[in-house]
Amino acid sequence: MTKVLLLSDSHSYIDDRILEYARQADEVWHCGDFGSIDVIEQLEKIKPLKGVYGNIDNAKIRSEFPEVNRFFCENMEVLMIHIGGYPGKYTPLAKKEITEKAPKLFISGHSHILKAMYDDKNKLLHLNPGACGKQGWHKMRTMMRFVIDDTEIKDLEIIELGPKIDSI
Repeated sequence: MTKVLLLSDSHSYIDDRILEYARQADEVWHCGDFGSIDVIEQLEKIKPLKGVYGNIDNAKIRSEFPEVNRFFCENMEVLMIHIGGYPGKYTPLAKKEITEKAPKLFISGHSHILKAMYDDKNKLLHLNPGACGKQGWHKMRTMMRFVIDDTEIKDLEIIELGPKIDSI
């Protein structure tokens, strides 16, 4: 079993709550828009980090992370793309990757909209953890965690980190 913390769109922001959840995971997956190397370094100090670069990420981050990341976790194939869309509305790149070889789990970020939905046509689960950072139009900072056990996803949780603007 592998405990995964899934986040996206940190936009250079990381706090102790995110890091505490990272400590509880076996792996941290980030769907792009890290925003800064500092976010990457803090997460990598805690747990193994997998990810993709996002549209705001600079050349240094793009040299460390791919645009498309396809990998296995246990016996589950995972596809991660920052701007991927969602079932029925995939981006051209996501559609190409899924059509060539559909994974069991497709993860994207970018929209800042938390979403978990099953794609009946391609027989895959789509996850978007929303945004854990403080920049963007979202109101609630979110991320997800779950367990991969061989070929199954279990115990999917939505984590609300609080409003993106701290109250005074």
